Order: sequence, then structure tokens, then C-alpha cells
Amino acid sequence: MSTQPLVDWDSGFCDCFEDASTCCYGFWCCPCLAGTVSGQFGENRCLPLCDVCSPAVLAACGIPLFVPPAVLTMRVAMRNRYGIKGSICKDIAISCCCGWCSWCQMHREIKHRKKAPVVVTVQQPTVFQMQPAPVMMAAYPPQAGFVNYPGTVTISN
Repeated sequence: MSTQPLVDWDSGFCDCFEDASTCCYGFWCCPCLAGTVSGQFGENRCLPLCDVCSPAVLAACGIPLFVPPAVLTMRVAMRNRYGIKGSICKDIAISCCCGWCSWCQMHREIKHRKKAPVVVTVQQPTVFQMQPAPVMMAAYPPQAGFVNYPGTVTISN
């Protein structure tokens, strides 16, 4: 489990004027927008067809379906992956209330996540010199009483 705090959605549920291109795209062709969001999130682009087909199929069998399954599962998956605040009850309410607005909000979130800068901190490695210190050898051994320290040359007359 991640220890990072939960964050809010990048944009509100009804913030259509924050990114008009997304909402215009969603207004004119919401199934296309839903497929795009699914694909960008890593799911099958045909997943949103469940929202169109499953209510009709289940209603034909006498089972009413009020919650669009694709928008609900994508919303829950996106909240979990990105650590966004919320609850399953809110996700159900939003999915039932306006699935198109939910798809638009998820599209804005993905666009925000793609353009958000990633900060990488690089530390300079500590370099140790692993070569032994140079030793200077005198041509003649030093005379008694003189100490020859490494790096010094003793000259006697």
C-alpha cells in the first residue's frame, strides 16, 4: 500500500471550460472520447461499448441496469492508480448522473498526468581515489638521524 497522501482530481466534475477541446470532443463524439480515454489508460478502446450494449442486453433479459459499467470501472481504476480521493458511492453517483462528464473529467486527468513534469534528484557519487600514494625513492639511503617523510626529498651535503 502506498504511503503517499491522496490528491484531488486535477479538474472538477463540471469544469468543462477548463479544457474546451475535451468537452467539445466529448459533446460531438462521446463514444470516441470514451474509447480514447480507455486506450490512453491502457485498457481496450472498445470497453465503453459495455455502457451502450449491456443495458440493452440485460433489459431484454428482464434485468434493469442503471449504472454504466465501463465508466464506473474506469473511474474507480483511475482513482486507485493515481491516488485520487473519492469513494465508490461517489463514483456510482457520478457515473449514473452524467457519464459523459465523467469521461471528460477522466480525459482531462490523463492529459494533466502526461504533461506533469517528473522531478528526478541526482546525487553526485562520491569518488574515492584507489591508487596508492606515490613513493619517492632517494638515490642514496638517508643518513642516520634524518627522517624522510613521503613526498619530501632529503638532501645532505
